[in-house]
Amino acid sequence: MTFSTIDPSQRKAARIVGSTYLFAMATAVFTEFHVRGHLIVYNNPAETARNIMAHERLFRLGIASWLLCLLSDIALITALYVILKRVSQHLALFALVMRVVEHAIGAAATLTSFNVLRLVSGADYLQALTTGQLQALARLSLGAYGDGINVAFVFLGLGSAVFGYLWFRSNYIPRALAALGVFGSLLLATGSFALIIFPAVAHIAGLGYMAPLGVFEVTMGFWLLIKGLRPSAVAVPTKPAI
Repeated sequence: MTFSTIDPSQRKAARIVGSTYLFAMATAVFTEFHVRGHLIVYNNPAETARNIMAHERLFRLGIASWLLCLLSDIALITALYVILKRVSQHLALFALVMRVVEHAIGAAATLTSFNVLRLVSGADYLQALTTGQLQALARLSLGAYGDGINVAFVFLGLGSAVFGYLWFRSNYIPRALAALGVFGSLLLATGSFALIIFPAVAHIAGLGYMAPLGVFEVTMGFWLLIKGLRPSAVAVPTKPAI
């Protein structure tokens, strides 16, 4: 059996994947748990509006942190393509496109957060609306953000599942870890799609359908930074420069 060696571009891409997995996870956790988890009170738009008004800077930091997560993810998926295109260029490109669509939706959803800030700002042009109406509209914008992220997660799960399959097929990493990536990705895509049809499931499922992929990404981050890539028997060798 002939094993394809790892070229320098793949080694560099592996370090990028490892570091961006960890960085993106840190920024996402900060945004969703520290910022939104503390400021948004479920089913209480008045309290939510007061929290955002009192901690506007923190809310803006959450927006900035999420944008940093999206930017780092662009580097991540590019590096994933560089590594895994040698296993199957067509599948790697498909996964790349799925993740690009995810980021486009995620970036669009982020714009709703600025609507929230405008609605609670107390600007003169808002005087035509009552406080209750403004708070309800702000809560609608927060809900639109959540819906946008949920739709983005469908594409995230699909793209990540294909990347996970290529990891499994390549043997660049332990196959058990790659299998966890495939499982976690499909669970995220399925759970996110199910919430579109059955939104009440969110209160039952919690974050359980997201956890396996999160574990995979953190583990992958440390694995690639410490262990790197293993030679693959299925990767197409790079052509030597003429």
